[in-house]
Amino acid sequence: MTHPVRIDQANLPDMTWDNAARGTIRWKTLISGDVTASDTLVCGIALMAKGDTLALHSHPQPELYFGLEGEVDVQINGTAHSLKPGVALFIPGDAVHGVLAADQPVRWFYTFAADAFPDIAYTFA
Repeated sequence: MTHPVRIDQANLPDMTWDNAARGTIRWKTLISGDVTASDTLVCGIALMAKGDTLALHSHPQPELYFGLEGEVDVQINGTAHSLKPGVALFIPGDAVHGVLAADQPVRWFYTFAADAFPDIAYTFA
C-alpha cells in the first residue's frame, strides 16, 4: 500500500556510486519504494560539480531528465544533447547515455518508471 509522501531534498544525504569508474556524480533520492511509502516511480535530483562525470551506461527503463541549474551535454547513443534549466530530455530504455564531464555545476531532476532505485539494472560501458 502506498501513501502520499512529502520529501524535502534539503534533509536528504548525497548519494554516490561505490565504484568511481561509474562516475563522480552525486544524487539525492526523493521517491523510491525502498525508502518511501511509494511504488511505480523513482525520482531524485542529480548533482554535478565542475569536472564530475557520469560514465556511459544503460538500463531497461526509460528515464527523463529535467534541467534545474547549469548546462551540460548529455550523450545519448553517441549524440550530445544540451541539458539546461527548463529543458527535458527523454532517454529511451536501453539507450547508452552519460555525461563525459561537467564544465560547471549542474543539477537536474530525474525519474524512472520503477518501484525502487535498486530495481534499475545499470550496465556500464
